[in-house]
Amino acid sequence: MYEEMIVTGAWWDTVDTLATHRLGDLLRNERVAMKRKMRAWCRDQNLWKRRSAILCQIRFKEDTDLELLYACIEPSLATREFFLRKAIGWALRQYAWTNPREVQRYVRQHAKQLSGLSRREALKNVLKAKG
Repeated sequence: MYEEMIVTGAWWDTVDTLATHRLGDLLRNERVAMKRKMRAWCRDQNLWKRRSAILCQIRFKEDTDLELLYACIEPSLATREFFLRKAIGWALRQYAWTNPREVQRYVRQHAKQLSGLSRREALKNVLKAKG
Protein backbone atom coordinates (compact mmCIF):
# COMPACT_ATOMS: atom_id res chain seq x y z
CA MET A 1 0.00 0.00 0.00
CA TYR A 2 2.76 2.47 0.92
CA GLU A 3 4.61 1.72 -2.30
CA GLU A 4 1.50 2.60 -4.31
CA MET A 5 1.01 5.80 -2.30
CA ILE A 6 4.65 6.81 -2.83
CA VAL A 7 4.56 6.14 -6.56
CA THR A 8 1.16 7.73 -7.17
CA GLY A 9 1.61 10.58 -4.65
CA ALA A 10 4.96 11.33 -6.27
CA TRP A 11 5.80 14.55 -4.48
CA TRP A 12 8.07 15.32 -1.56
CA ASP A 13 5.41 16.15 1.04
CA THR A 14 3.60 12.82 0.68
CA VAL A 15 6.73 10.77 0.12
CA ASP A 16 8.69 12.25 3.03
CA THR A 17 5.91 11.63 5.55
CA LEU A 18 5.46 8.05 4.41
CA ALA A 19 9.21 7.37 4.27
CA THR A 20 10.20 8.88 7.59
CA HIS A 21 7.24 7.60 9.59
CA ARG A 22 5.48 4.65 7.99
CA LEU A 23 8.43 2.98 6.26
CA GLY A 24 10.65 3.70 9.25
CA ASP A 25 8.16 1.99 11.56
CA LEU A 26 7.96 -1.00 9.22
CA LEU A 27 11.74 -1.18 9.08
CA ARG A 28 11.93 -1.26 12.88
CA ASN A 29 9.33 -4.05 13.09
CA GLU A 30 10.10 -6.09 9.96
CA ARG A 31 13.86 -5.56 9.71
CA VAL A 32 14.90 -8.34 7.33
CA ALA A 33 12.09 -7.94 4.80
CA MET A 34 12.24 -4.13 4.83
CA LYS A 35 16.03 -3.99 4.48
CA ARG A 36 15.72 -6.18 1.40
CA LYS A 37 12.92 -3.94 0.07
CA MET A 38 14.84 -0.70 0.71
CA ARG A 39 17.94 -2.13 -0.99
CA ALA A 40 15.77 -2.80 -4.05
CA TRP A 41 14.02 0.57 -3.91
CA CYS A 42 17.27 2.52 -3.73
CA ARG A 43 18.12 1.20 -7.22
CA ASP A 44 14.64 1.62 -8.68
CA GLN A 45 13.98 3.89 -11.66
CA ASN A 46 11.34 5.73 -9.63
CA LEU A 47 13.03 8.64 -7.84
CA TRP A 48 10.42 8.71 -5.06
CA LYS A 49 11.09 5.09 -4.14
CA ARG A 50 14.80 5.90 -4.15
CA ARG A 51 14.20 8.95 -1.96
CA SER A 52 12.08 6.87 0.42
CA ALA A 53 14.83 4.29 0.81
CA ILE A 54 17.34 7.02 1.68
CA LEU A 55 15.03 8.71 4.19
CA CYS A 56 13.42 5.74 5.94
CA GLN A 57 15.84 5.85 8.91
CA ILE A 58 15.69 9.62 9.51
CA ARG A 59 14.28 9.20 13.04
CA PHE A 60 16.51 6.28 14.08
CA LYS A 61 19.38 8.25 15.66
CA GLU A 62 21.80 5.76 17.31
CA ASP A 63 19.72 2.87 15.93
CA THR A 64 20.59 3.88 12.37
CA ASP A 65 21.87 0.95 10.33
CA LEU A 66 24.81 2.68 8.65
CA GLU A 67 25.42 -0.18 6.27
CA LEU A 68 21.83 0.14 5.02
CA LEU A 69 21.96 3.94 4.93
CA TYR A 70 25.14 3.97 2.87
CA ALA A 71 23.81 1.20 0.61
CA CYS A 72 20.70 3.28 -0.05
CA ILE A 73 22.71 6.45 -0.74
CA GLU A 74 25.32 4.84 -3.01
CA PRO A 75 23.21 4.37 -6.18
CA SER A 76 22.25 8.07 -6.08
CA LEU A 77 25.66 9.59 -5.31
CA ALA A 78 26.21 10.82 -8.85
CA THR A 79 22.62 11.86 -9.54
CA ARG A 80 21.74 15.31 -10.76
CA GLU A 81 18.21 14.94 -9.39
CA PHE A 82 17.54 17.65 -6.78
CA PHE A 83 15.19 15.57 -4.62
CA LEU A 84 17.72 12.76 -4.31
CA ARG A 85 20.62 15.12 -3.60
CA LYS A 86 18.57 16.82 -0.91
CA ALA A 87 17.54 13.46 0.60
CA ILE A 88 21.16 12.32 0.83
CA GLY A 89 22.13 15.50 2.64
CA TRP A 90 19.12 15.37 4.94
CA ALA A 91 19.69 11.73 5.93
CA LEU A 92 23.36 12.40 6.68
CA ARG A 93 22.55 15.63 8.54
CA GLN A 94 20.10 13.83 10.81
CA TYR A 95 22.63 11.13 11.56
CA ALA A 96 25.23 13.84 12.28
CA TRP A 97 23.27 14.75 15.42
CA THR A 98 24.22 11.28 16.69
CA ASN A 99 27.67 10.84 15.16
CA PRO A 100 29.12 13.99 13.57
CA ARG A 101 32.58 12.48 13.10
CA GLU A 102 31.20 9.58 11.08
CA VAL A 103 29.27 11.95 8.83
CA GLN A 104 32.37 14.12 8.36
CA ARG A 105 34.37 11.00 7.49
CA TYR A 106 31.76 9.84 5.00
CA VAL A 107 31.55 13.26 3.35
CA ARG A 108 35.36 13.46 3.08
CA GLN A 109 35.56 9.96 1.65
CA HIS A 110 32.86 10.70 -0.95
CA ALA A 111 33.61 14.38 -1.54
CA LYS A 112 34.12 13.94 -5.28
CA GLN A 113 30.89 11.98 -5.68
CA LEU A 114 28.55 13.99 -3.45
CA SER A 115 26.90 17.06 -4.89
CA GLY A 116 27.56 20.42 -3.27
CA LEU A 117 23.97 20.40 -2.01
CA SER A 118 24.37 16.99 -0.37
CA ARG A 119 27.66 18.01 1.26
CA ARG A 120 26.27 21.32 2.58
CA GLU A 121 23.14 19.66 3.96
CA ALA A 122 25.11 16.80 5.53
CA LEU A 123 27.49 19.12 7.37
CA LYS A 124 25.02 21.90 8.26
CA ASN A 125 24.56 20.86 11.92
CA VAL A 126 28.21 19.84 12.31
CA LEU A 127 29.36 23.28 11.22
CA LYS A 128 26.82 25.05 13.46
CA ALA A 129 28.03 23.09 16.48
CA LYS A 130 31.62 24.07 15.78
CA GLY A 131 31.08 27.66 14.99
